Amino acid sequence: MAKIYEYHRHPRAQELHEGRPIKSLDIRRLDRGSFITRLNARVGLRVTVVVGTMWTAYLFTLLALLALPSAVHQGTYYVVVWLSSSFLQLVLLPIIIVGQNIQAATADKRAEETYKDAEAVLKESEEIQKHLIAQDQAITDIMERLSGFATPPAPSAT
Repeated sequence: MAKIYEYHRHPRAQELHEGRPIKSLDIRRLDRGSFITRLNARVGLRVTVVVGTMWTAYLFTLLALLALPSAVHQGTYYVVVWLSSSFLQLVLLPIIIVGQNIQAATADKRAEETYKDAEAVLKESEEIQKHLIAQDQAITDIMERLSGFATPPAPSAT
């Protein structure tokens, strides 16, 4: 008797078995591309790591506050210039980088959890597939046994 269903595994299922979720570290290009590309990635990453700390934000706040008395002495216009260019730019830059680093770590964690969820769904579907194959075999066996008990056709009344 012919099979009831032919299973064809989706290609993405195999990729899931072989890989892992992509994280921010995988995208940084520290080991790919030309020398200049790798150098730029390393320098940019190093500067971001150093500037993207709350200690840098505190240092920049102190630096900006050192210029405040001079701005106050020169008048309102210079206080506004000091506030917008010196204080806000110096202090907000590292704080924004810290926030982005936290968001990137959160996104990486979320991607990893989603990957684990997808892997669990894949495993469950594989178990369902095994169960269905076993049921197909049982149904086929029953059908073959029943075909042996087939009643002969009724005689025609002529």
